[in-house]
Amino acid sequence: MSRGRFQLQLEAEGTYECSVTGLVFEANERVLVRYSILSWSKFGSFLPNSWKFAGPIFNVNTVNKDASVLTSVQFPHSICLAHPDEDLKFSVLHIKGNLPLIEPTSDHSGSHVKWNVTSLSPVGPIIQKTGSVEHHGVVLVYKQLGSDTNNYSFHVYLATNSSSDIKDIAKQVRGYKNRYVKIDKPPTCKLEEGTYRLVSQPEGDIKPEELKFTNAVTKMKGYFEAFFEEQPPFKLSLIEINTDETVWSATIREGDCVDNSEKKPRKRTNSGRQRSSSPSEEETASKRPKWQDESDGVKSGRTQGQDLSEKQLMHVAQQLGAEWKQVAIFLDLESKDVDDIKETENCVIMQKLKMLVKWKTSHSGKATAYHLWESLKDLNFLPNEVRQMLKDMMDNPAAK
Repeated sequence: MSRGRFQLQLEAEGTYECSVTGLVFEANERVLVRYSILSWSKFGSFLPNSWKFAGPIFNVNTVNKDASVLTSVQFPHSICLAHPDEDLKFSVLHIKGNLPLIEPTSDHSGSHVKWNVTSLSPVGPIIQKTGSVEHHGVVLVYKQLGSDTNNYSFHVYLATNSSSDIKDIAKQVRGYKNRYVKIDKPPTCKLEEGTYRLVSQPEGDIKPEELKFTNAVTKMKGYFEAFFEEQPPFKLSLIEINTDETVWSATIREGDCVDNSEKKPRKRTNSGRQRSSSPSEEETASKRPKWQDESDGVKSGRTQGQDLSEKQLMHVAQQLGAEWKQVAIFLDLESKDVDDIKETENCVIMQKLKMLVKWKTSHSGKATAYHLWESLKDLNFLPNEVRQMLKDMMDNPAAK
């Protein structure tokens, strides 16, 4: 299929997930679903002042069947829910013809917004909030290709962790006169609407000095340009200017600057389905939802390390949302345990921490990041931030 367009065969009644876009479909019978990622730059003007986009906007259609065969769609969102007491209202923007409608959602988790299907046309998750919104963000780094190997020029983009934003940036880069290659570095971070600066070691020529990350600016896809006249490595760090907090950093090495875009092999997953390195091909998925590919590197041969400290468990608790009660069940706690914790502790974060500490106490010697991952990996609504945090803890068991 063409770039940015996908199709997924839902074999029977059940719940299915596209492993590229993160869309989750619930169907009541066999149906072929076709869908594409759209751009908020086209539909963002339909949002009232207090509403902001919360994730990608999609156009979804069923092939030769009525929309009613899909009972719900779950849209990935990029909103950080680390502050559960904050009053956040999710909805969806649904474009019917040329008429924009704001429709309610039926549920949300740390990573998805669930919407009961009314009809099929462009739909995307939105959130109502008067102040700034903290997003799960990405920092995307592109290197300019050219004949002068003594100079290094990079574009550094800030965006929400949304396939709509990432797609827009890739399209923008392809439209430049000069060629650019994407440098794969851990991109995710938390970006609150505000102003950021990019610094480097050694010092390079970086313009502009500051870049705003707001609803309007992300639609314009602004970027930092970093120029160096010496050889790598270069360490880039993104700093929020009000707090002086470093929210993202990465080291670019010589090997990162090589153009391997024509050499990437096609890969096969364990199920035998074929995927390319970009989400431009027809995609299929198994009936059992899978929220992360096995490329996460979570393997039984990984060093298990020591039991998690309470500080580490607090970090995990801060990333859990309303799904923490489901987490408790997956950790073999009983409903009575959850009720007792809620009765004795008013702070929601501390409720989550006490739940994790109770699990640790009952699994002494087997309360490592690996064991926690093994217990939770099949929980559909486990936030991606928790998955990534546990992976990082397994990669570095000594980290506190």
